[in-house]
Amino acid sequence: MRETFRVVRADRRAGRKALARLVGRAGSVLDPGTVSKARKIVDRVRRKGDRALLVAVEKLDRFTARSVEELAFHGRLDGRSEGLPDGFEEALEQAIEAVERYHRPQVHGGYRQEEDGVLLEERREPLGRVGLYVPGGRASYPSTVVMTAVPARVAGVADLVVATPPAMLTGDGVANRVLRYTLARVGVDEVWGMGGAHAVAALAYGTETIRRVDKIVGPGNAWVTAAKSLVAGDVAIDGVAGPSEVVIVADGGARPPVDAEWIAADLLAQAEHDPRAAAVLITDDAALAREVSRTVETQLVDLSTEDTARASIKRFGVAFLVPSLEEAVPLVQAIAPEHLQLVGSGAEALAERPLAAGAIFVGAQTPEAFGDYLAGPSHVLPTCGTARFASALGVEDFIRRSHLIRYTEEAARQAAPAAAAFAAAEGLPAHAESARLRAGDEAGGTR
Repeated sequence: MRETFRVVRADRRAGRKALARLVGRAGSVLDPGTVSKARKIVDRVRRKGDRALLVAVEKLDRFTARSVEELAFHGRLDGRSEGLPDGFEEALEQAIEAVERYHRPQVHGGYRQEEDGVLLEERREPLGRVGLYVPGGRASYPSTVVMTAVPARVAGVADLVVATPPAMLTGDGVANRVLRYTLARVGVDEVWGMGGAHAVAALAYGTETIRRVDKIVGPGNAWVTAAKSLVAGDVAIDGVAGPSEVVIVADGGARPPVDAEWIAADLLAQAEHDPRAAAVLITDDAALAREVSRTVETQLVDLSTEDTARASIKRFGVAFLVPSLEEAVPLVQAIAPEHLQLVGSGAEALAERPLAAGAIFVGAQTPEAFGDYLAGPSHVLPTCGTARFASALGVEDFIRRSHLIRYTEEAARQAAPAAAAFAAAEGLPAHAESARLRAGDEAGGTR
C-alpha cells in the first residue's frame, strides 16, 4: 500500500524540510495574486455600493438579484424543525448552552481607581454592530453561527449581521435547512446572501442598503481572508485566518496503547476541511507512526470527502518521529497550531507546559471534533502559526474599552511639573505649556 501520510524523522533533512513547509505555510494564505484581485473587488464595492455588490453577487456567487433588498434573508428564515436531521435540534441546543456557559464568566465590568484627587475609570462597552461571516461551499457551517453569534450576544452586542453565500440560504437541501434553522434559533438581526471579498467590503464600508459594521469575525476562504486583511483599520477584524490545522502528539509508550485508528480519524477530521488544511502527528514511536500512516490510507477510501482530505494529506500531512516526547515541544512551539491534541500519559503531561496553540485537547477521549461543536469554547481560533501571539475568539473580542480620567485642581497642580518635564524632554513646548498652566502661580504659569 502506498504511503499517503509520510513518516519522517524530525532531525533529518526530510523532517526539517517538512517543518519549514508547515511553519511557512501562512505565506500561501495571502498570495499576491489573490490579494490584488480582492483589492479590486473591495474598492469597487466601496466606491459604487449597491451596484457593484449586485454585479459581484451575480458573477461570483452566481445569484441574480434586481436589488440588494433581494439579498436580505432575515425575513425568510425558517425556524421550524421539520426536515432537520435526527438529533440535530437537540445537539444545537446542547451546543448553544455549552457556549453560553463557557463564555459567560468572561463578562466583567470595568473598574475605578480614586486616590489623591485623581479619578481613573475603565469603561467597557459592547460593540454596537458586528458582522459574522459564515462560510459555504464544501460544507454548511451552522457551528460557526453558534461559535460567533453566542459569544457576541453574551458580550451584549446589539446588532448581529450574517453574511453567507446565497446558495447556503436558497437551496432546499438538508444543509440549507440546517443553516436557516440555526440562524433563526440564535436570533441574528440581519442575514445577507453574499459571500467572498464583496461581502466583506459591504460589511466593512456599507452600501446604500447595508449599514457598515464595527467588526467582522468568522472564518472564510482565501478571498475572504484577503479582503479582511485589506479592510482592517477601517473596521476591526478577528484576525487573518488560514485553513484548519491539527497537531497530535501521541505517546508511543502509553498504557493502554494509543489507538492508531482513533489518531487517523482525528487527523482526517481536519484534512477533510480544505485541501490546504494541515494534519500532523508527532510521536516517539516509529511503529505507531507507520500504523497511523497505513490506517489513514484505509480510512481515506471510505470518506465521501476523500478528494479534499487526500489533497490536504498530500500537501501538509506528515508524521514526525522524535527521540522523546520532550523533543516534541519545540516542534509544537514552531508550528503553533490551531488545534493541539495530546494523547497518552506522557503526552498528556505536556499540558502542564506553556504551549503555543489555539486550543489544547487532552486525552484520547477528547477529539478536536468535540471542540468544533459542543465543548463550549468558540472554535474560531488562530491559525497558520498565529497562536504564538493570538487568542481564541471570546467575549473580549466584542468589547470596546475606553478610559475616563479626572484630576482635581490640587491634583493637577501636583502633576503639572512632571508632565511639563516629560514634554520638554520630548521637545514639545505646547505640551509643556499646557501642563504648566495647571500648575498655577507656584510654577510660574497663569490660570
